[in-house]
Amino acid sequence: MTTQMFGAPVKRKEDPRLVTGGGRYLDDLGNDALAAAFVRSPHAHARIVDIDASDAIDIEGVVGIYVHEDLPGRVGEPLPLLIPHPTLTHGRTGYALARDEVNHVGEPLAMVVATDRYVAEDACQRIRVTYEQLPVVVGIEAARDGERLVHDDVPGNVAAHMLQEVGDVEAALASAPHTLTLELDIERSACMPMEGKGVYARWDRERGELRMYSSTQTSTGVRAAVAAKLDLPLAKVECIAPDVGGGFGVKIMHPWPEEVLVPWAAKLLGQPVKWTEDRREHFISSAHERGQLQQVTVGFDDEGRVLGLDVRFWHDNGAYTPYGIIVPIITSTQLLGPYKPGAYRCEFWSLYTNTVLVTPYRGAGRPQGCFAMERTMDAIADALGLDRAEVRSRNFILPSEMPYDHGLLFQDGRPLKYDSGDFPASLAKLKELVGWDDFAEHRRQAEAEGRKVGLGIGCYVEGTGVGPYEGGHIQVETSGRVNVSTGLTSQGQGHETVFAQIVAEELGVRLEDVHVTTGDTRRMAYAVGTFASRAAVMSGSAIALATRKVREKALRIAADALEVSPDDLEIVEGTVRVKGAPTTSMSLGTVSVLSNPLRYAFDEAARAATQFAGTFDPDKPPVAEGEEPGLEGKGFYSPTQATFANGMHAAIVETDPVTAEIKILRYCVIHDCGTMINPMIVEGQVHGGVAQGVGGALYERMAYDESGQLLNASFMDFLMPYASEVPTIEADHLETPSPLNPLGIKGAGEAGCIPVTAVIASAIEDAEGFPITRMPISPNELWDLRRRHAAGEIPSLHRSPSTPSTPSSQSASRTPSTSPKEPTS
Repeated sequence: MTTQMFGAPVKRKEDPRLVTGGGRYLDDLGNDALAAAFVRSPHAHARIVDIDASDAIDIEGVVGIYVHEDLPGRVGEPLPLLIPHPTLTHGRTGYALARDEVNHVGEPLAMVVATDRYVAEDACQRIRVTYEQLPVVVGIEAARDGERLVHDDVPGNVAAHMLQEVGDVEAALASAPHTLTLELDIERSACMPMEGKGVYARWDRERGELRMYSSTQTSTGVRAAVAAKLDLPLAKVECIAPDVGGGFGVKIMHPWPEEVLVPWAAKLLGQPVKWTEDRREHFISSAHERGQLQQVTVGFDDEGRVLGLDVRFWHDNGAYTPYGIIVPIITSTQLLGPYKPGAYRCEFWSLYTNTVLVTPYRGAGRPQGCFAMERTMDAIADALGLDRAEVRSRNFILPSEMPYDHGLLFQDGRPLKYDSGDFPASLAKLKELVGWDDFAEHRRQAEAEGRKVGLGIGCYVEGTGVGPYEGGHIQVETSGRVNVSTGLTSQGQGHETVFAQIVAEELGVRLEDVHVTTGDTRRMAYAVGTFASRAAVMSGSAIALATRKVREKALRIAADALEVSPDDLEIVEGTVRVKGAPTTSMSLGTVSVLSNPLRYAFDEAARAATQFAGTFDPDKPPVAEGEEPGLEGKGFYSPTQATFANGMHAAIVETDPVTAEIKILRYCVIHDCGTMINPMIVEGQVHGGVAQGVGGALYERMAYDESGQLLNASFMDFLMPYASEVPTIEADHLETPSPLNPLGIKGAGEAGCIPVTAVIASAIEDAEGFPITRMPISPNELWDLRRRHAAGEIPSLHRSPSTPSTPSSQSASRTPSTSPKEPTS
């Protein structure tokens, strides 16, 4: 083995190239390509009466203008519904170019290809479209009343209705000493990667081959979709993800209309074609997420233990459902977090609206579920006058109960079964880190200074490393260079570093000798993609398994050459040597030569291998039966279930008594992703996630008017936190290794953002003394809540703001039922 790589804070291998301008992003490619631009609907819901391109077709530089009627065969059919589900009874997808009707502002209905983007955009401006406007459905309330329909053939705008239940919830609620009902609201937002979507395609007419580049999170998925749409053999299509400037989920959707249209145009015209998304296009035509209305009824005993939990929520899935109903399914199952309710029922409706479609965004339904569960835990504590952390502790699943089966079906249809975790230990670490038990004194000091501060908490469990599989390929060259390939793509997570660490650890080579390629279907044709915190678990495990095959083969070949047993050998710094006799050795490069018996002395390693030329048995073939030439190996990892990471966050906020400005004073994180390969990268993932969570809690929302126009479709109006508004994040870690994979790892990519909204709501509520039920929250909204609270429209919390753990005589914000038989509403 080489120097211990796991747990080492190794600096990212990719950063010197990226920060010095050496990156190659989509728009850095194809400078000689034709440019595509799109005419997009200005209306949220309208019938297309006529498209007149007569004023645009003769513009110098215009190569072609295309509408739906120009799209042949499968190119003109609806885009695929990627993940069907039995409860998705009315799944609908759009067309690459709208056929008869547009269902949200920004839906494409014509494509212009020209010599450059300026000409293409000018031509788009000259295309006249006649519309017949139709009734518009915006927001969950409008969708669920069913008076106006997004799709005429979808009754009540209901795309899907799903119910899961464990135990007798009605009986549990009826017999519970206390019940509460909460009405909660999470507004929709969207991920904003630095780089938008983009596609560049080249058609080789002689070979009948298509090569495309896409700023995507799933190059293999895009490849398969484009091959199917263009009726091309899969072997004739290549898809490469170059450097990708962020994804966060929006780029896992495939194919986007542009990913079909640009390759089709390149094939039709016999010339390279490229399109890169501008920022307004990203706002109005890429995916959004988050929007839900929730109703939670909980029954609990005098100690705060949950006896029954009944959740209903309505999910806004936008105009189409190309990615199925993964987001609300995840909300319904991941909502439970680290807790074990006595009985649980969750029912949801996924609804169509005339807004941009919804697909997973970092956290993918979990922030919504965490908000519901953690607001419920705070409500129980408030109703009983108990410490919020203690109420959580009394409901925890214990380490001795692992693995824990909730009796529900997870998003992949398999049982929702936690594999590992120690929630009490995480809570203990969090309380110590944030100074939970000392906060009352801190509050008193702040109040003496005329300041209002509050302490919030949130816990979560995250299903990571979902299947079905990922693969890895390892190749050792005669120079000693180790090439690593995986089909999983990278968008800045540090995969090049982490995967290199795994190989260096497993094979016994120097980190600098390991070179990683991701997202290139030429190198790895079978892959799924980067999402659901699965990269390290899935590709990392596959790479480890492939590396172990290479190591075994290297030791076997070297043992034959050195005439020793493989058990007597070790690999250190890329050299295979006899244990206790390090001078009896050979380099891995030499082993690579011996594995491929060409006997050509191309390099030093080949010449060094000649000293072992006589060690082969003349009666055996140079390549033994069942073996392959070359020092390389391939491995796939396919788990039986997801592995579950977890964590707990706490925050101290200050709310200005006059302006209601909200400032985060401290933010603390305890995170458990099992074995940490690189703690520095894990912390980077947590920090980035918290920053996005802060945006979702205090700043970011998609503001639609009643006609379906997005009012804040630019960075002038869509608020994101500045670096100065993201607090210093204090993090500590717990490592409970997963028993499900060879490395004991669990995912980390989404963890940072999942509980933030719930934590900030908890802290603001604690500072103000009245309930916070809707997020994100702005200073003007908090100011209005204060006004309503002062007028008696909003009740106070049960506890006193200055002593969060002590009951007071104030009325509860969510009144417990006076009768154990009748939950309040």
